[in-house]
Amino acid sequence: MRLRNVVIGLALAAFFATATVAFSQAWVPLVNQPDATLALSAPLLLTDGTVMLHEYCGRNWYKLSPDAFGSYVNGTWQKIAPLPSGYAPLYFGSAVLADGRVVIEGGEYNNCQAVWTNLGAIYDPKKNIWTAIAHPPHWSSIGDAQAVVLPDGTYMQANCCSTEQALLNPATLKWKITGTKKFDVNDEEGWNLLPDGTLLTIDAYVFRNGSTGKNYEIYNPATGAWRSGKPGGTIVQLWDSYPDGKHSSHEVGPAVLRPDGTVFATGATGMPGASGHTAIYDTNSKIWKAGPDFPDGLDAADGPASILPNGNVLVQASPGIFNVGSKFLEWDGTDFTDVTGGMSDAPNISSFYGNMLALPTGEILYTDFGNVWVFRPQGKPNAAWLPRILSVPSTVHRGKSYVVSGLNLNGFTQGAAYGDDAQAATNYPLVRFTNRVTGNVYYERTHDHSTMAIAYTGSASTTFDVSAKTETGLNDMEVVVNGIASDPVTINVE
Repeated sequence: MRLRNVVIGLALAAFFATATVAFSQAWVPLVNQPDATLALSAPLLLTDGTVMLHEYCGRNWYKLSPDAFGSYVNGTWQKIAPLPSGYAPLYFGSAVLADGRVVIEGGEYNNCQAVWTNLGAIYDPKKNIWTAIAHPPHWSSIGDAQAVVLPDGTYMQANCCSTEQALLNPATLKWKITGTKKFDVNDEEGWNLLPDGTLLTIDAYVFRNGSTGKNYEIYNPATGAWRSGKPGGTIVQLWDSYPDGKHSSHEVGPAVLRPDGTVFATGATGMPGASGHTAIYDTNSKIWKAGPDFPDGLDAADGPASILPNGNVLVQASPGIFNVGSKFLEWDGTDFTDVTGGMSDAPNISSFYGNMLALPTGEILYTDFGNVWVFRPQGKPNAAWLPRILSVPSTVHRGKSYVVSGLNLNGFTQGAAYGDDAQAATNYPLVRFTNRVTGNVYYERTHDHSTMAIAYTGSASTTFDVSAKTETGLNDMEVVVNGIASDPVTINVE
């Protein structure tokens, strides 16, 4: 695996803008930028609508809260509880659990030392407390490994440096080993949750057993086993290496499941001046086809991508392995469109600097170890993708908890992705109240979602807590997932 570091200190900028429902496409830096020396990254969307970000090689986390009208661009920062003593990771596994807590595991670095640590911790946002978690039995490393929340709410974590995976029970914080028959080591691979509840990974490490370097695997939670995919694999090789297969950083780009059931997977290349490949996996036919190469000698050797509300994918690419000079491209299922315009950091950053997060406003939060931006995309979601509220009380009281049930509450995709570490899934429901008199916006904390499955066809539910700060009177209530909001229903807050 390739050690990574980053030069910190990009110029700050400010631009005043409020969040809107319909956007004119633009990159907008946050008005209140964090201290650049913090080099924040790894954004995670909490179920109360706030975003938590991690300090570079540090124990500290910071929370971004939207303003009174729901604008993240005009949001404010607050330092929250630090990680347990001795745990200061960089490049680690992460997830927001179904009960609203946050788990992080491992780290390629700890205190900026490359040790592939096996430390981990869980965060309770209600108590603002981190608690250390014991590592899976006999694991000496976790490192910059991938992670995911399975449909039943179990957290699954890879070991970067072996073929091992383990399942964490969120209630007991006990581990169970899983993942038999893995073809190669987990290093540098990403995981995609598919509509049938299985996981897709694109192998990124070795040629062996007749493999052509295009192997992919499917994990079945019911059996706890992996199996290699169909002959021919991904059609094109997506991890970087020279043709002899001996010179490689083993990097691969992000892969994002789109609402149409196709996974758009991006690749890196070790060949100077060459462009990275892309490939498309149809989850219905189980067949891959080659996509277009990146333009202009670009590739995605580690880097972020995110679903957009219109079903397109935003991806960051840069030339070669860890070189600066990024472009941001929007994939519509057929072609790339360059949407870099206005993103002034782009010439000075590599794709691996970036992290993306799908915000409940339909915007994409972006960090690059310096500035924090939002990308405002054009287009609207298909009406069939909207969450749909079926049942919720018409009157609620501040300080009380209620259940909302409906359809599409977990969306059709996990949201954002990265090459391996920096998971930023948002496939869980948020509840948003907008007061009809003042226009003030309140995200009511959700927890205990009935499922974490994407493209779930049955009725799902979540519990939400009405904040003591929520204004009384008539409110429009929406359920939001992956930046897509339901039609509103009227709620009276007493």
